[in-house]
Amino acid sequence: MNRVLLSGAVFSVERREYPRPQGPPVVREVVVHPGAVAILPLLDDGRIVLIRNQRLTIGRELLELPAGTLEPGEPPQDCALRELEEETGYRADTISPLCEFYTTPGICTERMWAFVARDLTQTQQNLQGAEQIRVCVLAVDEVRRMLQAGQIEDGKTIAALGTYFLRGNGDR
Repeated sequence: MNRVLLSGAVFSVERREYPRPQGPPVVREVVVHPGAVAILPLLDDGRIVLIRNQRLTIGRELLELPAGTLEPGEPPQDCALRELEEETGYRADTISPLCEFYTTPGICTERMWAFVARDLTQTQQNLQGAEQIRVCVLAVDEVRRMLQAGQIEDGKTIAALGTYFLRGNGDR
């Protein structure tokens, strides 16, 4: 039996019961999330467009890939194109899937789709609500160095960049 404990604007928290073959069901509190995207934007010269995002929940600014939450019924690729332009002020003519993953499967249903965006045209940033985002364009070698040094702490950014670099992308 599932019971909604909290219903928010983006996600809900439910108490869920999971049956077991023997014994009483397992009870867990679960964050039910609609899913999200992350975008790895590449300029024609190979540099990577990142953002410095003020994260109120931890009281700090993090270096991240642009990202956002899916709207109801929105395909991940459409969300990625929308969020890229809103957060960075770049529009992509080419976007391709990079990887998919669960962000925190121990407590949350959120699935994230990561994309690589190319053939970028600069437009205008269109931040939503309380977003405090600064665009930061860095060379691939600098991003790789920061990732290896532990200077990038955002999980989705680590996952997407790690996948991108492990596949041999960004090599000279």
